Amino acid sequence: MIVEMNEDKQNTIVFQEIYGSTPLKKDYFRKSDGQLSVVDRSPKYTSVSQFFRSVFLPQGYPESVSDDYVTYQIWDTVQAFASSITGTMAAQAMLKGVGVGDQTATVLAATMTWLLKDGTGMLGRIVFAWIQGTNLDCDAKRWRLFADILNDFAIFLEILAPNFPRQYFTPIVCVAGVCKSVVGVAGGATRAALTQHQARRNNMADVSAKDGSQETLVNLAALICNLVLVPMVTGHQFVIWMLYLVFTAIHLYANYSAVTSVVMETLNQARLHILLQSYFKSAEIPSIRRVNKQEPVIFAIKRKIAIRLGSSLSDVCKKMHDLDVLESIYRHGRYMLALNTYKNCVYIVLHDDSTVTDQIQSLVQAEVLEYVANNLHDRQNLSIEMQEIAAGMMEDNIHKILQVSYKVAAMAPALLHQVELQGWDTQRALLGADEWRAHWDFTHGLGGKKDF
Repeated sequence: MIVEMNEDKQNTIVFQEIYGSTPLKKDYFRKSDGQLSVVDRSPKYTSVSQFFRSVFLPQGYPESVSDDYVTYQIWDTVQAFASSITGTMAAQAMLKGVGVGDQTATVLAATMTWLLKDGTGMLGRIVFAWIQGTNLDCDAKRWRLFADILNDFAIFLEILAPNFPRQYFTPIVCVAGVCKSVVGVAGGATRAALTQHQARRNNMADVSAKDGSQETLVNLAALICNLVLVPMVTGHQFVIWMLYLVFTAIHLYANYSAVTSVVMETLNQARLHILLQSYFKSAEIPSIRRVNKQEPVIFAIKRKIAIRLGSSLSDVCKKMHDLDVLESIYRHGRYMLALNTYKNCVYIVLHDDSTVTDQIQSLVQAEVLEYVANNLHDRQNLSIEMQEIAAGMMEDNIHKILQVSYKVAAMAPALLHQVELQGWDTQRALLGADEWRAHWDFTHGLGGKKDF
C-alpha cells in the first residue's frame, strides 16, 4: 500500500492511496469542517477480480514473485489437469484389479495387495531420498520433469495391471507404488525449490499456499470432467488407452514447457558449465535467460571430463609424490584439484575453510580443462595459457596441466564480479559438493595442528 500526501493546500485532495500495483485507488478530500472524505476511484469490476486475485495469487503480485511466475503457473495448471484425468483412469483400473465388482475376489486378497503396494512405496521413498536428496536442490528443473515422466509411467502400469493374472498383478502395482513414491519425493522437493526461487519477498509460505489453491481449483475442474468421462469410458479399453495417450502427451509437453520457462539466477554445475564454456569461446558473459534456455532438463550435461567436487584426499593422493605435486601448486589455495587421465575425471578436495567462491574457482579450473579437452585438435582459438595446457595433455604432463590451469582459474574473482553484474546470485550456489573437507597448512606439513 502506497500513500502520497499532496502539499498543495489549495487542492482539496490531501491524500491519494493505491493498493500495490492493482488499480485500486482512493482519494481523500478535506472538508470545510476539517473532516476527511473518502472517494473510491477503483474501477467497478475490480471487486470480483480483486477477490480472485487475493484467493489464488500471492499478496503483492506481481512484484512479490519472479518474472517467470505466470508462465510457469499456466503450464503447471495444464499439466495438473491432464494428470488428474489420467490419474482417475488409473484409480479405476486399480479398483478393478483388486476385485471391486468381482464376486470371486476376497477382502483379504485386496487388502494384502494394497498393503504390499504401500509398503514397497514407503521403502522406495526412503531409498530414493537417501540416494538423490542433495541432487534435487542442485538440478530442480531436471528432477521436476523426471518426476512427472515417472508419474506417467506409474499410471501406465496401474492401467495395464488388471489385464494380467493375480500372480503378476501384485508385483506390477508394487512397482507402480515405488514409482509414485519416488514421484512424491522428487516432485515435492523440487516444487519447494522452485517455490523458493519464485518467492521474492521472503514469502515462500504464501507462494506455496496459493500454488496449492490453484492446484485444488484445477483438480475440482478435472473432477467435474471425470464425472462425465468415467461412465462413458468404463469397459472400453481402447477409449481408455486413447485418452491416456492424449492426456499424457499434453501432460509431458506442459511439464517440459513449465520447467524450461523457469529462469533461475543461482549457479549449479550445469548452468556454470554453459556460462563458462560460452565465456571461454567469446569472452562475453551470457545472459541469465540464455543460460537457462540452454540448460538441459532431460539428460545431464555431457562432459569429456567428469567432476567430483568435495572428494576425499584418498581419491587423489595414493603416494607422497602425488602430495608433493599438489603442494607445489596449491600451497596457498583453499582447494586442491587432481586430474585422473585414465578415468577422465577431476577430483576436487575442499579445505574446511573454503567458501562458495573457492568452490566456484575450483570448478572454473575444471571447466578450463574441459574446454581445452574439447578443442585439443583445434588450438588456434585457444589462449596462450590454454595452448600450454593442451601441450601438457598431449605430453601427459599432469604437473604442467594443473599448474597452468590453476593460474588461469585465478581470474575467478574478477569473473564472478562480471557475472554478478549480469544479475547472477553467486552467494547461494547449488554446486552439489560432497561433504569431505580437509585441513592443511603446507608450511607445517599436511593437516597443520588442527584437530577435527
